[in-house]
Amino acid sequence: MSEHDLGREDDNLGRRVRRYARVGGTVGGLAARMAGKRVFGRSGGNQAAQASELREALGGLKGPLMKVAQIMSTVPDALPEEYTLQLAQLQANAPAMGWPFVKRRMVGELGADWRSRFQEFTHEAVSAASLGQVHKATDLDGNVLACKLQYPQMESVVEADLKQLKLILSIFHRYDQAIDASQMYQELAERLREELDYQREARNMILYGHMLAEEPGIHVPVPRPDLGTRRLLCMNWLDGARLLGVADRPLEDRNRVAYNMFRAWYVPFYYFGVIHGDPHLGNYTVRDDNTVNLMDFGCIRIFPPSFVQGVIDLYRALRDDDETLAVHAYETWGFTNLSKQTVEVLNMWAGFIYGPLMEDRTRNISETNSGAYGAQTATKVHKELRRIGGVRPPREFVLMDRAAIGLGSVFMHLKAEMNWYQLFHELIDSFDAERLAARQSEALAASGLTPSEAAA
Repeated sequence: MSEHDLGREDDNLGRRVRRYARVGGTVGGLAARMAGKRVFGRSGGNQAAQASELREALGGLKGPLMKVAQIMSTVPDALPEEYTLQLAQLQANAPAMGWPFVKRRMVGELGADWRSRFQEFTHEAVSAASLGQVHKATDLDGNVLACKLQYPQMESVVEADLKQLKLILSIFHRYDQAIDASQMYQELAERLREELDYQREARNMILYGHMLAEEPGIHVPVPRPDLGTRRLLCMNWLDGARLLGVADRPLEDRNRVAYNMFRAWYVPFYYFGVIHGDPHLGNYTVRDDNTVNLMDFGCIRIFPPSFVQGVIDLYRALRDDDETLAVHAYETWGFTNLSKQTVEVLNMWAGFIYGPLMEDRTRNISETNSGAYGAQTATKVHKELRRIGGVRPPREFVLMDRAAIGLGSVFMHLKAEMNWYQLFHELIDSFDAERLAARQSEALAASGLTPSEAAA
């Protein structure tokens, strides 16, 4: 290894050490206060002040810990309102790189003459998230682009956060063995590392463009590989409003948005075996005609047809009170060593997730899936899991659960009134595993994703 490489490695090590200290101090302090309140019943103090402290502490973290905060803020009533408001700001207002940093990063990605490849390139980021920030630009032909530029040294940042996350999970598991998160950690770690590769995300974007080509209510941007690298992703710009502004539209409009969101997530899953695992509010916008723009394709999971069949089997098992089919479905998902008690507890949570799909009528999803009811159900499930000795959710379960909860919160925000049963049956009634396998193979070939990437 050259002296230059040694210097670079030392520099990366220094960044990681500083990152470990910073993240460890932040998380350690918050975790200690949370544990004190939980174990010893200590007063939490002023919730608004704590919420502000939480946002300030996490606001500078560009990595998986910020993504955890994003997930928490998408579930209404799961947290006090003050926390939800602060975490929503964290999503929308993540700290951005300044123009000097941006220029250096662009030189590193496209070369010293990078500016000559654009007519315009905004100095200020139009949005900033956990791994990178987006700038609006115009190419030499006048096409408006969105350019997502990754923050510097994100590999080190993510590895530092993952090490801290693994430590936190192991500590919590020592005093609370309801859920063994080891497999879930492996899944999240793999997906987060994939998100660092913007060339892979460009292929995911092409994959989604193929899968949703016949869905007029959904728009997928088209990547520009001539202006892209592993850490820079350029695509055509899609205009739209954030969901919070859509919530004031008439019910008919909100229902149309909900319909398009449902199709955006579940047509890929039930027709192609692909799930978008990150439905938080920053990853889509809504047009004036109530069609939906999807904007982020870093967190994608590809499943075998048997897994999709297992999701359908579990629905039918709950509907028909068929314990044998439920066990088969859970085993297909990857659960092992299932006792009768474990299946009963898992069915509590599954009943919450599948609840809106069980009745053939128009209804608001919050009748059985409100955030408060979800929190109560989660608490009950957690208590029962502790009583029976805990469970280890398989890694395949993680993004499915995350997508279901995230989309449920979207539908609650919209106050949509839909026949969720019919929407679901439109997708599953003609399900055929061999047909899905053929569609999946064709879509992967069109996107350029390799067999090894798909198998991951």
